[in-house]
Amino acid sequence: MEALSKKLAEAPPNLSIRESFQKREQDFLSPYGTLSRHVTRRLSETSVCNIRTPFQLDRDRIVYSNSFRRLKYKTQVFLSPLGDHYRTRLTHTLEVSEIARNIARAMRMNEDLAEAVALGHDLGHTPFGHAGEIALTEVHSPHFTHSNQSLRVVDTLENKGRGLNLTREVRDGILKHSKGFGNIIPAVAGETAVTVEGRIVRIADIMAYLNHDLDDALRGKVVTMDEVPDICLKKLGKTHSVRASTMIENLVSHSGPENGRFILELGQDIFNAMTILRKFLYEKVYRSPGVHNEFVKAKKIIEGLYRYFVVHPDHLQLELEKMEMAPWDAENNSLKRSVCDVIASMTDRYALEIYSKLFLPNPLV
Repeated sequence: MEALSKKLAEAPPNLSIRESFQKREQDFLSPYGTLSRHVTRRLSETSVCNIRTPFQLDRDRIVYSNSFRRLKYKTQVFLSPLGDHYRTRLTHTLEVSEIARNIARAMRMNEDLAEAVALGHDLGHTPFGHAGEIALTEVHSPHFTHSNQSLRVVDTLENKGRGLNLTREVRDGILKHSKGFGNIIPAVAGETAVTVEGRIVRIADIMAYLNHDLDDALRGKVVTMDEVPDICLKKLGKTHSVRASTMIENLVSHSGPENGRFILELGQDIFNAMTILRKFLYEKVYRSPGVHNEFVKAKKIIEGLYRYFVVHPDHLQLELEKMEMAPWDAENNSLKRSVCDVIASMTDRYALEIYSKLFLPNPLV
């Protein structure tokens, strides 16, 4: 802290704190890191913050948004778990952020950019996890994805329709963070973020959920340690902290410049173990009878709410106002698009509450 204060004190007196930090970025970051002084926003802004860099400002805009706060009541894997220690979409986001920051710092990339992308990557995730996402692809559009919805949240839904006006680099990282069951490190051009920091978040996301989903599955007795493939335990480790450290250190040690680009790469043994662990989680956890049966119920809730709001636009308007989102505008936005936005923005408990009021009988007291 003293060294940083000394550096800031030595900066030219006409520089703001933001400009001093941007000069520090230029002196410290890898040639492949993203400098915040060269970024652009979706929309131009007349005012400039004298304290925070553009990526730090993006991070703060995300953290103070309604969508970010709602993540604490959105499902990660287990729907409405009674235990206090199961992950939610919010704690998942925080774990992704920590992993991404650690990797970015070790590689001398822009830590603020990685953090902003990580904090915003799941803002558009539906209630009930991927069950909600699948339901909206079936009743709304086969092209619906939570990554596209996350970008829509920060561009047009938040702040009563004004959006958060984030930088191009953060928006790109949010859009391209998801990989589904595709390659952990995809090789197809255009699938990954334009910045190294955005690509780091994509890998940090899978590192986080491989670790904590296994952790939660063991806690919930969906699987036992004896069922986990031996190679995963031997190569990655038997505890959450060991697995996380192994993955991070392996990525950092195997990544580096190649033909003018910075390539993120994992060692073959660790890559194979992560791939096997992900396959195990899909087969034994995500598609297990206990988890899958609850997801089937959740899908019915999403489908019921969607069909209801399509024929009740007045109620839809009320929900848009409650969420401080832009009102439905028949000229500029289709009714079904607004219905999709409202439902995707709901928390698990709110979707359950509305569904109960609309479709379940209220007993007399």
